Amino acid sequence: MLPAKMVTTAFELPGYRITANLGVVRGITVRSRSVVGNILGGLQSLFGGNITIYTSLCEQARSETYALMSEHALALGANAVIGMRYDATDVMAGLTEVLCYGTAVRVEPIDG
Repeated sequence: MLPAKMVTTAFELPGYRITANLGVVRGITVRSRSVVGNILGGLQSLFGGNITIYTSLCEQARSETYALMSEHALALGANAVIGMRYDATDVMAGLTEVLCYGTAVRVEPIDG
């Protein structure tokens, strides 16, 4: 996986010059909530506040898609990703697609 400091939502990486644009990279997963998860989430929602079971599911999905995007970038020969974003879409009731995408680039340090 790429080092976190080499992935940014910005379109430039401070201290580095982009030497090659390798194209769009992405990681995708489709997640579902289990029956048990829905029951626990429903119980937590009765009390309000952070519904931790769903928060955990979202974090797992984002982490997985970030890792997949990083692997895609490395496979193209990138050492950084710029313009990274997340997107989520309901595929159907109880199924959510989570996408992490950005532009794979090669960068080099700017001589100081």
